[in-house]
Amino acid sequence: MGNAYGLYSHIRWNRIRSIFLLLGLFLLIYILVYAGALVAEAYLHGGDSLALIMFRARSDFFLALPFATAGAILWIVVAYFFHQNMIDAVTGGELVSRAEQPRLYNLLENMCISRGIPMPKLKVMDTSALNAFAAGLNQRQYSITVTTGLIKRLNDAEMEAVLGHELTHIRNGDVRLMVIAMVIAGVISFFGEMIFRMFTNNSGYRISGGSSSSSSSSSASDRKGGGGAVAAILIAVVLILIAWLLSQVVRMALSRSREYLADAGSVELTKNPDAMISALRKIEGRGELPGAISAVMEMCIDNPREGFSDLFATHPSVDSRVDKLVHFAGGHDPGPIALPAPEDDEKEAKSNDDEGERDSESVGARKPNPWEDQPQPRRGPWGSRGA
Repeated sequence: MGNAYGLYSHIRWNRIRSIFLLLGLFLLIYILVYAGALVAEAYLHGGDSLALIMFRARSDFFLALPFATAGAILWIVVAYFFHQNMIDAVTGGELVSRAEQPRLYNLLENMCISRGIPMPKLKVMDTSALNAFAAGLNQRQYSITVTTGLIKRLNDAEMEAVLGHELTHIRNGDVRLMVIAMVIAGVISFFGEMIFRMFTNNSGYRISGGSSSSSSSSSASDRKGGGGAVAAILIAVVLILIAWLLSQVVRMALSRSREYLADAGSVELTKNPDAMISALRKIEGRGELPGAISAVMEMCIDNPREGFSDLFATHPSVDSRVDKLVHFAGGHDPGPIALPAPEDDEKEAKSNDDEGERDSESVGARKPNPWEDQPQPRRGPWGSRGA
């Protein structure tokens, strides 16, 4: 696999793609704004011809263009400063110190010091799921979030491999790219919901003739222009579908190879491919974060939410990642690792605690027997000593 951590071409290409993603964000917004203008004009002037509706929609689009641009810029600014707060609100991640998580903190700090890497913030989210992700747009914002389930299940070598994986994502610029993609997904969802509400909230208008008051217009006029509104709405629907498909292409443009590179970077940092393999095997199929949106899951070390026939999957399979580590890093694959369910661990811990309490109670409840504890008189050949 080579020294994937120092792939400057990959880092440079990620920066270029970040610029194109931001430009693509504005393009998608403009497509949705024009689609919304078409829908609005079709409802307001449903009796007009298609050419007239499109002309008015074009005029509305140019009027709305400055506001749409300002809204997109505002969205980017808000995401730049508050995206981590949004992610923490969804996942429940909390910043931890060395005193709260000494083992985890020391592993990350030692790795950063040994490699000369600025240490990101360390956060923990309370869930039995096994997962981790990195976030941030600049050096001051970078953070690594780890679940409590991962902390309990992984040993030190495996945990160090996971932290090395996330550090590689930060160094390679993958984290910045994923945050920008998350912003794009949020904008598309926002504008898509706005257009959907335009459909549902304007039920008082009739496509065939504008508002209900236009029903008194001549039937000839309705026949002449009624088809324009239907065609305009069909065009708007097609534009919305194009915007959605382009947003999916943006997600796919991030390339699933970033996970292979992060695995390789972790091996380069830790010199331990077996730890990375065993960590992936333990995480496999156990990474579902409750309540997390898809954009957050795409940032994790493993995303168990796969697309249709793996077409829209954002992560390569664990088997393929392990296969790369075995063939190119000399690791050994133990195969799927069975772990007890979290409920079984809790029951076992509770039973052990109860058993310990019963033992302590039985010892504490036992009263000394005065006849057993009293020393017996020693007898000599001439009778008892006390006689």
